[in-house]
Amino acid sequence: QVQLIESGGGLVQAGGSLRLSCAGSGRTISRYAMGWFRQAPGKGREFVAAIGWDGRTAYYIDSVKGRFTISRDNANNTVYLQMNALKPEDTAVYYCNADRHPYGLAHGLMRTWRTVGSWGQGAQVTVSS
Repeated sequence: QVQLIESGGGLVQAGGSLRLSCAGSGRTISRYAMGWFRQAPGKGREFVAAIGWDGRTAYYIDSVKGRFTISRDNANNTVYLQMNALKPEDTAVYYCNADRHPYGLAHGLMRTWRTVGSWGQGAQVTVSS
């Protein structure tokens, strides 16, 4: 089973940027659609963005479109989330996870993300106003 480790979180002022990384170990993630998810204080976990297994498809929730960019480096078994123009409402713990089945597209993971495997520690992102 793949282990996913998120990093790159931190404290930033509104309007600032952060880049999150998700490194996979124990198994390649190159054949799987990957997603980023977040959980704000007192709220449930939500889907944020996904990228297809080959990097050709991407899907974002409306609130982050134009500000966040998901990408992947299959050679290094890593997925990224570039977050620009951050807002206080982006404050949350951010998690990554993999589609359960290989060769999936981004919108597929958007539909099925609640069935993904176990979650890692996540990366805390705090945006001050």
